[in-house]
Amino acid sequence: MSRSFKLLFTILFVCQTVTGQNQRNIDHQTLTWIRYYNIFPLSEKWAIHSEFDNRSFVNPVHENLFVIRSQARYRATKMIDLGAGFAFFSVNTQNPNIDPDYSVPEYRAQQDVTLINDIAKITFHNRFQLEERFIQKTDKNGLLDEFSFAYRFRYRLQSMFTIWEKEERSIKGTISDEVLFNFGKDNRRNTFDQNRFYVALRYHFNPNLGLELGYIKNFQRRASGVDFYDRDIIRFTIYHRINRKF
Repeated sequence: MSRSFKLLFTILFVCQTVTGQNQRNIDHQTLTWIRYYNIFPLSEKWAIHSEFDNRSFVNPVHENLFVIRSQARYRATKMIDLGAGFAFFSVNTQNPNIDPDYSVPEYRAQQDVTLINDIAKITFHNRFQLEERFIQKTDKNGLLDEFSFAYRFRYRLQSMFTIWEKEERSIKGTISDEVLFNFGKDNRRNTFDQNRFYVALRYHFNPNLGLELGYIKNFQRRASGVDFYDRDIIRFTIYHRINRKF
């Protein structure tokens, strides 16, 4: 068994152990995530990746949050990909039955190292990502003029493989699992943040344009350290790579 599989099984076991407790405090939710993902190559090794992501509850229909993210990526070698960027989140609510008259902003910096391996006809990505999160504080009256700060570490093991291919068209599959941990004085009760399991199919009209439909099983510990969200998420993504020749 490869090291990647061993690491994934260890993470899943730890997450299952952690989330197996306090089952009486779980909120079940269904959401849709609709995303546009753009890749703008600068050279053979450098590219700018940008995305716009709108996330909404299904029952009842209500805005969850909106994300704008941009990052620079550098392909150091065939097996190493580096990235750094910034994201802005506008969080409307985490409960579709609560409709505040304000949205909570979060400003987030991120850096990652991704290790890439090809085994047989499957490409594995091991991503190690660090985030610095600045979240505006609130009280019952609205936003406050101060921010909380926390680090968050994320590890994702992702496999990608081609199911069908003809000329420039193709269908690709993705399976991934990601675990997230918080670090900071405002996150002592929820060091374990969440686990995301993802499966998806992507249809490419050509190498530069693809549509992906996927399902995320998201289990997240809330700030209280006692309550959890159990979320079923349908994600639709448009992938668009600007065609540039060097």
